[in-house]
Amino acid sequence: MTQAATYPTIIQGGMGVGISNWVLANAVARAGYLGVVSGTVVDHVMVRRLADGDEGGHIRRAMESFPFPEVVAHVLERYFKPGGREEGEPYPNLPMFRQKMKTARLQLTALANFVEVKLAKEGHDGLVGVNLLTKVQMPNLASLYGAMLADVDYVLMGAGIPREIPGVLDRFARNEKASIRFDIAESEDYECEELEFDPAEQFEAPLPVLRRPKFLAIIASNSLATMLARKSTGKVDGFIIEAPTAGGHNAPPRGERRLNEQGEPLYGERDEVDLDKIGKLGLPFWLAGGAGRQGRLQEAIDAGATGIQVGTLFAYCDEAGTAESLKRRVIQQSLRGHVDIKTDGRASPTGFPFKVVELPQSISEQKTYEQRTRVCDLGYLRTAYRTEKGGINYRCPAEPVETYVKKGGREEDTVGRKCLCNALMSNLDRGQLRNGGAPEKPLLTSGDDLEILGSFLNGRTSYTAADVLDYLLS
Repeated sequence: MTQAATYPTIIQGGMGVGISNWVLANAVARAGYLGVVSGTVVDHVMVRRLADGDEGGHIRRAMESFPFPEVVAHVLERYFKPGGREEGEPYPNLPMFRQKMKTARLQLTALANFVEVKLAKEGHDGLVGVNLLTKVQMPNLASLYGAMLADVDYVLMGAGIPREIPGVLDRFARNEKASIRFDIAESEDYECEELEFDPAEQFEAPLPVLRRPKFLAIIASNSLATMLARKSTGKVDGFIIEAPTAGGHNAPPRGERRLNEQGEPLYGERDEVDLDKIGKLGLPFWLAGGAGRQGRLQEAIDAGATGIQVGTLFAYCDEAGTAESLKRRVIQQSLRGHVDIKTDGRASPTGFPFKVVELPQSISEQKTYEQRTRVCDLGYLRTAYRTEKGGINYRCPAEPVETYVKKGGREEDTVGRKCLCNALMSNLDRGQLRNGGAPEKPLLTSGDDLEILGSFLNGRTSYTAADVLDYLLS
């Protein structure tokens, strides 16, 4: 499938942090479908790969095509370790994002997204997309521009209302400054604050000619789809309709909050999307969440969809970024029929329900969670708030409780909150080392389709992205 071809019938979901890596996206794109890399926290992922010696030289190879070599030289000088880190040496941490950041930090974020997309597009003419979370506002503009420098074909965004993003893509395609509103908690004047990214200020001229990628909004309601189709700042090219059975963050239930016996939020009829109404918007759409099963592709097409988006089955294939030890553990549990997934309404600092794989020696275990010393040193899920003096500060309900309370947060909001930033980095086997050299514990997320992984494997202990595609198409 070439860039000029029709829309893909299968989209490989954008699973962060680093699960949907360039290797996986490249394999899916080569097969003629839409391969998607996760752009969330990819700056830290790149830096930690460099600190571990950049095995295979892939990052440095992609960097050679970056149009601003002085940025590359600075990053390599600071973060690349030819022989990898010394034993017990912690990973370097980047400055946490704020409303206004130094040029070097934004350049690195753009470079990281460029590298991931560039490698995903290497060696074929298939389609590659980048997935970003609307909720993680502060890195997104630099991430989008970096992905566009690598000629990304699609941008996919959910976990919020990405109304301003289509207009951002339009402006970046002309190398113009773009801005989005900056959300500030409990503030009535948040619309007066903005996040900005000006390519001409960040990089030296001449700026390269860029192509505007297609934009797909990830939605969970008819009202949001209608609003985005009619009131976005630029063209929305389609929708991914995500059911609450999908992995990662889910939209909260509409209406009265109710929980089942396991403490999971209950979804009802109000949370179902009317596909006929979606179809009348005249835009292509894909079904996600529970779509990774035989026959679901044809069912989706029969319902008027262009195709499906699948994440969970890809998350444990050979090409995915998930640490090999975690893949083996999940696969063995699945083969025994002992895999459990919980929709945790408290885990994520965002407040969105979050799918958690119940796995020993991960912070899904209450004991393991309680043993962890709270620390917030990556900060992607922090919320901005107004200080008493009118300035802007940042807090996260997963940071130390006393710190959060001192910043005006409520202690009850910290209960059960997990540091997703550090845990998801550990899913890649690149967790930060703490006291005594022990790495952070992981926290896996998967959709309900993980329940069928055992039957999909049919006795196998490993599988490839091609196996997933064959299964979906059979």
